[in-house]
Amino acid sequence: MKIMKHIALVGLMISASLQAEPIFNGKDLTGWKGVGHEVIDGKIVCTSDKKEGACNLYTEKQYENFIFDFEFKVPPAGNSGIGIHSTGDGDAAYEAMEIQVLDSSDASYKDIDPIQHHGAIYKLQAAEQGFLKPVGEWNKQTIIVSGPHMFIILNGKLINRANLDELAAKHPEHKGVKRRSGHIVICGHSDPVEFRNLNVEELPATSK
Repeated sequence: MKIMKHIALVGLMISASLQAEPIFNGKDLTGWKGVGHEVIDGKIVCTSDKKEGACNLYTEKQYENFIFDFEFKVPPAGNSGIGIHSTGDGDAAYEAMEIQVLDSSDASYKDIDPIQHHGAIYKLQAAEQGFLKPVGEWNKQTIIVSGPHMFIILNGKLINRANLDELAAKHPEHKGVKRRSGHIVICGHSDPVEFRNLNVEELPATSK
């Protein structure tokens, strides 16, 4: 069974590389809305100095099931995130789901909870660690969402696999984990984390 799931996942990743459409043109923020980010040298960069609520950038389009792949580079102790199924308002970590983008190797984070490290679904499920490239190098990440199933792949390694229905049952107080469509968000926290080569392939809908 695990082998079949792995084969299916590899197929989805190949599909993403062949059929994904860019959602960032490398020149400006066409197709996006929000504050606190700018395009610098072909990359989306958080330029706000405020840690909360002032550096969220949303896709204008909403997505249900999709394969989202992107590259990112974190500065020392850099902190950002990717929100999915967002309403377009509020804290994406709770009204949606935020996948952590974090320099987990920095000493300042040595005592944080595993559900706050890179690749974790924030406050919901931890990710396997040890696959981030050194600070200052580009990483490639893919987020796959199909119905209640989520996969997070970092630099070719599956670091997180979640059943969102199970997480919703386990965390009934969390509104975002129950959502099955919405905007994709770059959740900045005042650090100049850089993003480039952002692409999405939409998958068949599963909502009733």
